[in-house]
Amino acid sequence: MTLEQLRIFVAVAEKQHVTQAARELNLTQSATSAAVAALEARYGIRLFDRVGRGIVLTQTGHIFLGEARGVLARARSAEQALHDLAGLKTGKLTLASSQTVANYWLPPRLQAFQAAYPGIEVSVRISNTERVASDVRDGTADIGFVEGEIDDGALAVRRLDGDALVIVVGPRHPFARQRKLPPDWMTRTSWILRESGSGTRAMLEAALKKRGLKLADLNVQLVLASNEAIRSAVEAGTSAAAISNLVVEKAIATKTLFRLEGEFAQRSFYAIRHKERHVSKAEAALMSRVVGQRAASPQVL
Repeated sequence: MTLEQLRIFVAVAEKQHVTQAARELNLTQSATSAAVAALEARYGIRLFDRVGRGIVLTQTGHIFLGEARGVLARARSAEQALHDLAGLKTGKLTLASSQTVANYWLPPRLQAFQAAYPGIEVSVRISNTERVASDVRDGTADIGFVEGEIDDGALAVRRLDGDALVIVVGPRHPFARQRKLPPDWMTRTSWILRESGSGTRAMLEAALKKRGLKLADLNVQLVLASNEAIRSAVEAGTSAAAISNLVVEKAIATKTLFRLEGEFAQRSFYAIRHKERHVSKAEAALMSRVVGQRAASPQVL
């Protein structure tokens, strides 16, 4: 069994699709399939069931997935310790980030970090808040950046600058240019929302509760797992959306979207890491550049 085989198995298990995993790993489909088949043949077990055109983990595969992730996390920790000895001249960091943070808040900060440490390779996995927390907990990411609050005893959390949730509609919406909205305007329009598990969705639910409303009170027309998809759909239709001001500020300025009321709610972003894992020099340097933490004190976020 090799680390490469474990890496391929984990990618296939997470994607539940050989072709997508091969594309992510920059491998051929045949090489990816062969690596999984070699593991199954060597130990006389089946890790995946072939169901129609797809694959799903067997019970054995589910158990092995946790072990494989743990081995890869320890290997990455050992590799990072050696990179530390090189004085930040080389190294690798894997970040996980929720969509709003990854697409709007994080990029300029990563550019500043890479300008200072060009030898450190940084990769970013983008998903929703729940998945980011899972990646950090499992060790598949060194640091996570999310817009949703995390309550997990295994993770250290640091509050960062944030954004505001705003309600927007497109130019065809009857409320687009209406100065005074009716008291029940939120229940008189259809909505396009982010998926369950996203920080944006959780923030909307909390803001509704303060107004004495529930998500079930809204006429939800569509649920999309992308901020950009929501923005485009709202611009073209007659539904409203609750979305980060960072996502729509340019569209509001050009009047392809119109904001209803003021800021609907404010929130912070959060940096998260595993409490018990080694904090590398590269991680400390990244935190210093990204969130202003002193690199000399890397033990906590």
